[in-house]
Formats: sequence, structure tokens, C-alpha cells
Amino acid sequence: MGRAFQNRKESMAKTSDAKAKVYSKYGREIYVCAKSGGVDPAGNLALRSMIDRAKKDQVPSHVIDKALDKAKGAGGEDYSPARYEGFGPGNCMVIVECLTDNPNRTFGDVRACFTKTKGKIGTQGSVSHMFDHNAVLAFPGEDEEAVLETLMEAEVDVADIENEDGHITAYVPPTEHHKAKQALLDAFGELDFEIDEVQFLPQITTPVDGDDVAQFEKLLDMLNDLDDVQNVYHNADV
Repeated sequence: MGRAFQNRKESMAKTSDAKAKVYSKYGREIYVCAKSGGVDPAGNLALRSMIDRAKKDQVPSHVIDKALDKAKGAGGEDYSPARYEGFGPGNCMVIVECLTDNPNRTFGDVRACFTKTKGKIGTQGSVSHMFDHNAVLAFPGEDEEAVLETLMEAEVDVADIENEDGHITAYVPPTEHHKAKQALLDAFGELDFEIDEVQFLPQITTPVDGDDVAQFEKLLDMLNDLDDVQNVYHNADV
């Protein structure tokens, strides 16, 4: 399904330990969404989308409920988003998105992952200019013209639409993510969104081969093992 599926994160839920990490990451994101926009999914579209994604990835209801209950209370952790950019093995470009309550610790942990795999962490903007930052909505369908018309009528600034093998993928600005999704639901009823998230999509890819492959895989494993890391994007063509 085009660029979106090329950039999909590999499933981490292969062992009970990996599942626990997935649950923890979703729990943290749900908590942050609920804390900032309210615990009622009906009035917090970001939260509703996050819960839908969690359920699709088979996160148990008790994990979701615990995060919501936690957000209802006073105080709690003060997580803030952090984004780090750098160059990995083979000079591929990597973007790491985090939620952290200790930016100094998180920066040190992420930098160590790059350093130990022959990479180098960069400054803000050093690689992100080579990625398109889009909300991606992918679902079964054939009529891309009807989808485009629906989004345009809703005054959504559509970056691109792809129609491949009975699946439509729409790319819109991150700020119009929820408006675009609601417009599609209003027009076409319940849709089974296979992708419903904001991503960094590489404009070009960098070949990674030879000894760099093992180092690149090690970098991804080390980053995914960090509790503060939520998403990792790259342009590596392994």
C-alpha cells in the first residue's frame, strides 16, 4: 500500500515481554492525550483515535482503563514530547519520538543507542527536512475520487491520495488529522482504518547493506527497548 506500508513499524508483540512494552507505550500515550484534552473520548478526538489504535493492536481494556483513571487524578507524571534526529549505520536517517518526564536522561539514552551502533545523533532539523510529516489514513476502498471530494468539501488540505490493491491511503497535514478522519466517517460510515496515525515518511531511501545491516537492526532494538521511545522512523532500505 505504497509509502505508508513501507514505513510501518514492525510488530513488537512477539513475546510477553515485548507485549508489555507495547502496553506501556500505549498506556503512556493514552494518559497524555487524556490529561491534555479530557478523559471523554467523545469530546477528545485524539484520545479516541489513540484508544482505537490500542484496541487494534490488542491492548487489553484494563490497560486502557488504568491510563484513563490515572489521567482523572490530580498530579501524576508530567510527560512532554521530545524528538531526536540522527544518522544511523550506513548513513541512514533516523527520527526518534519520545514521551519523557526527564529530557536529560532520555537524550543520554537515545544518544548512547546511536553511539554504540556507529551512528551519530544530530541537531533538531538535521534529517527531518528529508521526511514528509503527514497524518496517514489507510482503509479498504476503490473510489479515490470520492474520497478526495469528501476531504476537499471538508476543507482538508490533502497532500496526496494513493489507490493500490483495493486500499486507499490519504495523506493530510497532522493538524487536520482528526478533521479528515471525521469527514471520512461522516461520508462513508464505519471504516476499518488499517493506518490511522501521524508519521514521518522518507522522501528518499538510503541503502543499508553488509555489516551495517546488523548494526542498524541493533539500533532499532536498542531504541525500542527504551521506555521513553514511542516511535522510530527511518529511511533505511535494508
